[in-house]
Amino acid sequence: MRRLFLILALIISTPWSVMAQSTGSDGAAVLVADDLYITRDRVLVAQGNVEAVQGNTRLRAKAISYDDQTGLLTITGPIVLNDGAGAVILADTAELDQGLQNGLLRGARMVLNQQLQLAAAQIDRVDGRYSQLYKTAVTSCKVCADGEVPLWQIRARRVIHDEVAQQLYFDDATFRIRTVPVFYVPRLRLPDPTLKRASGFLAPSVRTTSQLGTGLKIPYFIKLGDSRDLTVTPYLSSSTRTLELRYRQAFTNGKIDFIGAYTRDDQRPDEQRGYLFGSGAFKMSRGYLLSFNIKTVSDEAYFSEYGYSYEDRLRSDLTLSRARRDSYVRASLYNFESLRAGEVNATLPTLVIDGEFERRFFPKSVGGEVRLSLQAHSHRRSSDRDTDGPDPDLIVDGRDVARINGKLEYLRRFTFRSGLVTDVRAGTSFNFFDITQDSTFAQNHSDIAPFSSVALSYPMVRRVSADVSQVLTPVAQLGWTGGDRQLIPNEESTRVEFDQGNLLALSRFPRPDRRERGTIAALGVNWARINPKGWDAYISAGQVFRSIVDPSFSDTSGLAGTSSDLLLAAQIRNTAGMAITARTLLDTDLQISKTELRGDWSFRKASISGTYVWLEADAAEDRTQAVSEVSLDGTYDIGRHWTAAADVRYDVVNKQAATAGVGLTYNNECVSIDLLVRRRYTSSTSVEPSTNIGFNVGMRGFSASNGKERYVRSCGK
Repeated sequence: MRRLFLILALIISTPWSVMAQSTGSDGAAVLVADDLYITRDRVLVAQGNVEAVQGNTRLRAKAISYDDQTGLLTITGPIVLNDGAGAVILADTAELDQGLQNGLLRGARMVLNQQLQLAAAQIDRVDGRYSQLYKTAVTSCKVCADGEVPLWQIRARRVIHDEVAQQLYFDDATFRIRTVPVFYVPRLRLPDPTLKRASGFLAPSVRTTSQLGTGLKIPYFIKLGDSRDLTVTPYLSSSTRTLELRYRQAFTNGKIDFIGAYTRDDQRPDEQRGYLFGSGAFKMSRGYLLSFNIKTVSDEAYFSEYGYSYEDRLRSDLTLSRARRDSYVRASLYNFESLRAGEVNATLPTLVIDGEFERRFFPKSVGGEVRLSLQAHSHRRSSDRDTDGPDPDLIVDGRDVARINGKLEYLRRFTFRSGLVTDVRAGTSFNFFDITQDSTFAQNHSDIAPFSSVALSYPMVRRVSADVSQVLTPVAQLGWTGGDRQLIPNEESTRVEFDQGNLLALSRFPRPDRRERGTIAALGVNWARINPKGWDAYISAGQVFRSIVDPSFSDTSGLAGTSSDLLLAAQIRNTAGMAITARTLLDTDLQISKTELRGDWSFRKASISGTYVWLEADAAEDRTQAVSEVSLDGTYDIGRHWTAAADVRYDVVNKQAATAGVGLTYNNECVSIDLLVRRRYTSSTSVEPSTNIGFNVGMRGFSASNGKERYVRSCGK
């Protein structure tokens, strides 16, 4: 023990000691081992569980000898050298300088970011920055001791790893699948896995469609700086020459993202085709948020042929908003473009200006809440006709509408000792309308509509067990809205949904150009079963009664007549991953006018989701026939690395599928393969049925980890 302390003291005090060597900001080098001794030639020898640390660099080995005169470290393996930046080197023997920055390693293997392996006969370390590997095999596939050839590998005469630039440079590189050479390149540069963004080619993909044939996409990523980049993707096939572009930039207070394409093809040889999508958001002073979205396309069939989007109505907008605890303000400018067959953009309100302001006050003298809200809206059509055109297929209606709506209301809730909850609401609304380019309506309209309501609810709780409780809540409301509706067109409230969310609303129209009038009563009941460790269930039922009939409600809205349809809604879910939601409307004859069913189920190897929708035919909602549609989608884990996915949308009324798709994905630690086949069956004057096939192969290891699951194979027989 005394001899050991003397040796340690000598190591610390002598100038050649590894403990005393300093490299400036990296600090001193530290050496730890089972045995330490000094030879007559003043060579420090460490044996057994040796570990050396220099800054962020850490070395483990079987034995190390350090020559004070030459500053040379001779290391006996197995050796593990970790540079602290994601690179690990394993070797049999090595000779390094005292800072572990320069030297030679034999029988070496480098592992970058636990993904990419580079096996070499020899590695030269230069200036602590470069690693030169000779006779190298590179792969991200798991390499087993049985000598099995990896799925893919790159063999090169020399590979240089630049740790500062985070780049790999290959000389005389050959890409192989198993043992078969696929292609040869004399020079190749690839980013190492620790680099998040670098200019270069991305994984190519193959796309085959019945309209465009088989084409190849080769994306090239251009790093324009630390906060912006551009991706250029040529898409070439026998029928199309397309250039896809994506530009992204981040700012101190926001970001922008633009994506688009320019096309010349055989589908429309005399036209220039393409699309542009853009979005952005910026934080402004005083808590304001500025956001924008841009969406435009050259023609109605472009998206269906190229698969860039499935939208049939495009919305561009510019919005300035601010939300605070007691106030909200928003101003928006919209532009709409319809791609639907039979819709003429000239007769649609494509340009819309919309704004709203809301402020809450809490007067202490009377309690409750006072709420002031204002809305301004204007929409314009590009048509300048003031009447409908004579041809029903070429309607040219140029009606423009502007309005200002305001509301001042008082709200207060009373909770009594018996458990009864009473919600009181009273106020008035004022409305101004300006209608132009329509000879059938007067231009100016205004009205004042006072309103009030009282709602009662009585929640009752029943404890079934320590974990399970039930809540039964009957609700009732009596409301009144005064005034008469002005003779104005129904421009914004053409689609009304009656659900449990607006059962107690004074008006169920979605926009303030329409309000329910007269006396209105609503009755309902809610039941809930709550079990955090098992399954939960929620059931709601309700009905609305009114003193006068409102003709603006369509037959299938569920609100026509003096009494509404019976609303039924339910939800059930459990901790095993199953959830089912349903909503339906029943008329007095118990006939269903509208129903919706949604289900999700996730279990160990699969997940499935489905939706069923039924809507009766209703001319008031432009539905000439009933809608009955089923949508299903799901995934199944075939094995550890294989995943299958499928989806279908089926029109029950017409007895045909609208769309269908199937996909197959293979993922392991070194490769990702995606195959997708999709068929669209519907057609119109501008869109034809088509089949799309997509195929993509990506090599893992030459990109930053996504931080999600890792796919690792075992080396079992």
